Amino acid sequence: MPRLFFATDVHGSEICWKKFLNAGKFYNADVLILGGDMTGKALVPIQQQPDGTWKGVLLQQEFLLNNEDQVREFEKRVGSRGYYPFRATAEMMQEFRADPKKVEEFFNQEMLRVVAQWMELADSKLADTSIKCFVSPGNDDDFSVDDVVKQAKRVTLAEGIAVELGDGFQMLSTGWSNVTPWKTHREASEEDLAKKINAMIPPNAHMQKMVFNFHCPPYGSNLDEAAMLDENLNVIDAGRSLVPVGSKAVRDAILKYQPLLSLHGHIHEGKGTARLGKTLAINAGSLYEQGVLQGAIVELDSKKGIKSYQLTTG
Repeated sequence: MPRLFFATDVHGSEICWKKFLNAGKFYNADVLILGGDMTGKALVPIQQQPDGTWKGVLLQQEFLLNNEDQVREFEKRVGSRGYYPFRATAEMMQEFRADPKKVEEFFNQEMLRVVAQWMELADSKLADTSIKCFVSPGNDDDFSVDDVVKQAKRVTLAEGIAVELGDGFQMLSTGWSNVTPWKTHREASEEDLAKKINAMIPPNAHMQKMVFNFHCPPYGSNLDEAAMLDENLNVIDAGRSLVPVGSKAVRDAILKYQPLLSLHGHIHEGKGTARLGKTLAINAGSLYEQGVLQGAIVELDSKKGIKSYQLTTG
C-alpha cells in the first residue's frame, strides 16, 4: 500500500525543499512527488559598500549588513523566500546594468547551481531509506534543469514516462501547461498539450491503479481559479474577481481515462480537492514565499483504491 506525499511549486525556496525531503520520514510516506516549478524567479544582489559593509534589498526592504554573520543570515533568508542571493561589487552591478544578457546567463548559472545542490541534498537525505522520489519540472522551469535532475542517484525525473509507485500503481507526469500570459518555458496550445498527454498513456494501462501528476489543473474544477488580469497583467478588483485558467486538455484527459488520482499545482491559491467523474483531483497549493510547504498525503490500497487522503500545511 504505497503512501504518497505530494507537493508542488516550491519556486526555489530552500526551506520548502528541505521540508519536502523530510516529509517522507515525517509523514511515513513511501513516495515523494514534486509536481513542478522547482526553480526561483529572481536574483537578489548583496552589494559591497565602500566601507566594507554590505547592503541587500528583499521585498522592497533595505538591509544593512555589518559583518559576515549578518550577510550569511540574509543569504539564508533570501534563499528561503525562493530567490537567489549573490554577493556583488559595484563593478559587477555596472556590468549587469550595461548588458542584460549577462544577467540572464548569471541567473541560469545560479539556478542550476542551486538545483545541483538540491539533488546532492536529496541523495544524502534519502541514501539510507527506501523512499522513492520523483520530480517533474513545471512550466516555469528551464529545460536545462532536467539534465541536472538526471544526475541525481535518489531522484527520478518523471516527465513524460510511466513510473512504478508500488503494488502495481503507476504514475504519469508532465510539467507542461496550457498557454499563460507570461510565456514560460513549457507551454503548449490545448491541442498540442492533449497530444502530449495521449502519447504518454501506456498500452493497456490499468486506470484504476493510475495516478496523473499533471502540473496544470483541469479547467473549471475550482482548483484552477486565479485573479482576473487586465491587458497589462495587472490584477483586477484587488484579486476578488476569479476566473478559471486551468487546462481543458487536462480536464478532457481526466474525464476520458478516469485515473484513480490526479495531482496538480500551478495555481498557488487553488489548494483543494475535486471529483471529476471517478477521479479524485488534488491541488496541493503553494505558500513558498512564506517558507511554508503545502502538500497532500494519499494512501493507496490495491483493493480500495484511495484508502485515505489529507491536505497538509507545514
